[in-house]
Amino acid sequence: MNKRTFAALATSLSTCLVLGLSACDSGAGKPSQADKRNPGVATGTVIGGTPKKGGTLTVLANADFAHLDPARNWVMPNMDFGIRLLYRTLTTFAAAPGKAGGKIVPDLATDLGRPSDGGRTWTFTLKKGLLYEDGTPIKAQDVKYNVERSFAPDLTGGPDYAQRYLADTKGYTGPLKGKHLSSISTPDDHTIVFHLNRPVAEFSYTVTLPTFSPVPQSKETGVQYDLRPFSSGPYKIDSYSRGKEMVLVRNPHWDAGTDPVRKAYPDKIVVKQGLKGSQIDDRLIASSGADASAVEWTNMSPTSVPKVLPKTDVKARLSAEINGCTDMLSLNTARAPFNNLALRQAVQYAVDRQAQVTANGGPALNDPATSYLPPFLTGGNKIDHDPAPVNGNAERAKEYLKKGGKPAGFKSTITVSTGDKTRAEAVQQSLARVGIKVEIQTVDPSVYYDTIGDTKSAPDMVISGWCPDYPSGSTFLPFIFDGRTIKAKGNQGNYSQFRDKAVMKQMDQIATLSDPAKANQAWQDLDAIIMNQVPAVPLLWQRKPLLAGSNIAGAFGHPAWTGQFDYAVIGLVDPSKSQS
Repeated sequence: MNKRTFAALATSLSTCLVLGLSACDSGAGKPSQADKRNPGVATGTVIGGTPKKGGTLTVLANADFAHLDPARNWVMPNMDFGIRLLYRTLTTFAAAPGKAGGKIVPDLATDLGRPSDGGRTWTFTLKKGLLYEDGTPIKAQDVKYNVERSFAPDLTGGPDYAQRYLADTKGYTGPLKGKHLSSISTPDDHTIVFHLNRPVAEFSYTVTLPTFSPVPQSKETGVQYDLRPFSSGPYKIDSYSRGKEMVLVRNPHWDAGTDPVRKAYPDKIVVKQGLKGSQIDDRLIASSGADASAVEWTNMSPTSVPKVLPKTDVKARLSAEINGCTDMLSLNTARAPFNNLALRQAVQYAVDRQAQVTANGGPALNDPATSYLPPFLTGGNKIDHDPAPVNGNAERAKEYLKKGGKPAGFKSTITVSTGDKTRAEAVQQSLARVGIKVEIQTVDPSVYYDTIGDTKSAPDMVISGWCPDYPSGSTFLPFIFDGRTIKAKGNQGNYSQFRDKAVMKQMDQIATLSDPAKANQAWQDLDAIIMNQVPAVPLLWQRKPLLAGSNIAGAFGHPAWTGQFDYAVIGLVDPSKSQS
C-alpha cells in the first residue's frame, strides 16, 4: 500500500514513458536498459477525452476506505478520493496529467500563502462564498479546528506535519476538551495564520494535505467522523454501508466559481466494495453494462497483464503512471530477532528482489529498488545503496546468520495486506534458502495500517510503501526512520521501530539547510548511512496500473496521488449509458 504523495518533482519526470519503449532522461544521467524493455503504455495521457456532465460513475473496490476523516486520511488513494470529492484544502494540485499535475494552486485560499518572519509565519486568506453541504459558511476557524483535531490521541493515522511544524504544541492533545493552539490564529472568519517552530519554505505544499481542510466544531463526532465527513467539496455522502457500498451525490452548495480544480462531472458516484481484484479486472476488460462506466480503485492484478497488453482496445483504457514511491520490507528492530544487526544483514542478502518483480506483475509494472529514496527524489537517477545483488546472495546471508549467532536460521513472521500474499510468499521462499522459516499472516487492506501500526503487537516483518508528499527528502526518510515519530498506536511509517541517535541528529542538521541542492545531496548520503543499519530492505519501485471502462472519459493517473485516477475531473463519455 502506498502512503503519502509526491508533487513538483514529477514535473521533471512525469513526461517519461512508463512501460514504454523509451524512458525519461532527467539530464543527470542516461536511462538504463531496463527502462527500455516494455510494451508502450504512455503516461501523461487522458483516457476517453473530455467528459460530459451527468450520469453515474461506478468505482469497483476490493476493500473499504481506511479513513475518510481528514484528520486521519493519509493513505493512498484515500487522500485523492477525500480531497477531490468531499473536502477542500487551503491549496491543492492542478487537475492535469503529467507535468502540469505537479503544480499547486489555491483551493480554499485566495493564493498560495504569504510567508513572513523568514518563513516562520504563514498567512492564508479564504475565498468569499465558500459553503458546506448545508449552506452554512466555511470559516477560517474550521480549518484551525481540524488541524487541532489531528493532535487528538483517538484520531490516529493522519499526517503529522502540524505536530512537526507548529510552534508551542508540546503536550497538546487536541480540542475535544476545549483547549486550542495559540500557534494558529484566526483574526477573522477569512484569515488563518500559522506560527511555525522553524522556517518552512515549502509550507504551501504542506497545506495541500487533508489536515488543512475545514471541519466545523459543531459537526465533531470523534472517531465516528470517519463514517460521515461533512462536505466542503462537490459531493456529499448519501449512504455508506461499511465494506459494501458508498454513494455520493452532489453537494448543492458547492460553487464551481470558487473552485477552478474540480469539475464534478457525474451526478452520482457509487463505490462498490469487497470485490476480488481479478474479478474487477475481468469486469472492466469486458466493460459491459454499468461496468462500461466504471473504474477500478486498486491496482490491476499482475495476473491480468497478459489479458490487457495484447489487446489494443483494452490497453487504450489502461493507465500506468509512475507512482514515485518505494516499497520495502520493514524489519522490527525493537525486539529479537531483528534487534540484531547481523540477522538484519542476513535478510538483506537473502531477499531476492527480482522475485518480488515477478510476484508483482513482472518488469512491465516494477523495477527492483536499490535505495530507500525513490528516483523522484534523486533527480530521476536510480541510486544503488544496497550492497546485495538484486537476486540476493545466499552464501553471504549464511555468513551473517553465523555472525548473528543463528547459523541454522530462525523462525520469523511477516504480515501483509491480503493483496500482497504472493509477494510475501516470494519473501518466504527467498529466506527459506538460508534457513529462515517465515510464517505469513494476511490482513484486510482496510485495517492493514491500523494493524501494523500497533507497536506492541507488531510482527517481525511487514511489506509497506512510502511516497514523499512533495519533492524533498524531508518528507521521506524522517517519516520512516526517525525514532521520534514512533507511536504506540497508529504508528505511521517507521514500522521498523528504528531508533538511532546519530541518524536523528543528522536529520535535524539537514533540516536547517536552506540550499535545496545541498539538502538533496545530504538526504542521499543519509540514505546510504541508514542502509548500513538495515532497518528495512528496499524491494520495488512500482507503477500504478488502473483500468477504466469504455464509457469513461477524463481519466488519467495523477502524479500527486501516486498515479491514482484524479477524481476531480473524471466522468463519462455518454452519461445516458451509465446505470446505477
